[in-house]
Amino acid sequence: LLQLQPPARAAPLTARGPAACYGTSIMSAKIQVNGVHLHYQQTGEGSHAVLLLPGMLGSGQTDFGPQLKSMNKQLFTVVAWDPRGYGKSIPPSRDFPPDFFERDAKDAVDLMQALKFKKFSLLGWSDGGITALIAAARYPNLIQKLVVWGANASVTQEDVRIYNGIRDVSKWSEKVKKPLEELYGHKYLAETCEAWVDGISRFAENSDGNICQQLLPDIKCPTFIIHGEKDPLVPQAHAEYIHKHIKGSRLLLMPEGKHNLHLRFAKDFNREVENFLR
Repeated sequence: LLQLQPPARAAPLTARGPAACYGTSIMSAKIQVNGVHLHYQQTGEGSHAVLLLPGMLGSGQTDFGPQLKSMNKQLFTVVAWDPRGYGKSIPPSRDFPPDFFERDAKDAVDLMQALKFKKFSLLGWSDGGITALIAAARYPNLIQKLVVWGANASVTQEDVRIYNGIRDVSKWSEKVKKPLEELYGHKYLAETCEAWVDGISRFAENSDGNICQQLLPDIKCPTFIIHGEKDPLVPQAHAEYIHKHIKGSRLLLMPEGKHNLHLRFAKDFNREVENFLR
């Protein structure tokens, strides 16, 4: 039945004039949510609202260029946000208390409600995928459909070993490091990455390394999990676990996909996701 329901129509953004004025361009703005000023980008004029949730240290601009540019702007209204402490949602500086994923999930949902979207779908990458899983479970009446890739619902000792391997940003490839250094400066990038490794590694101390495993059965919306078989950061077992515990979910494995499969294979990714969201 969920599949057959027509998409909810977002309220018109009267403050920015008729939709046609910004239908193909990408608009940037800030809005106050939960005591912080969150930066977001918006494009398209479709009746189906979609929120893009970036990964660790990510922003809409650095993480979702091909989606902001090329997703169908007649079918979708696409919003990409910078979580607090990331991108242009600074201040505040980013921190990682035990509930940082829950905090991001509430910020993300409250942002979309502040923008007057009654229902919307979530596309979450990596950390943004974890945030999206939590949001879909916590706010089932608001979430239309869910797409996650490079996400995990728990942290194993093997994961901690992988995270420690990226702790020192000076060892990152220039291609990955350069846009983030331009966004943050070296000091903020280096310190925030170390703080992230410490913050996410703490979940390994929980029973079964739990982040949000207990919430997965609460996700009722149609769910699409994508995983790159060559992902060096998130082992495939995580995608399979999420698929197994979300009833009716679909899993797509991309043989050549790595962690950034939505950037490397943007055309294929966008097509698969658009077909699922229709």
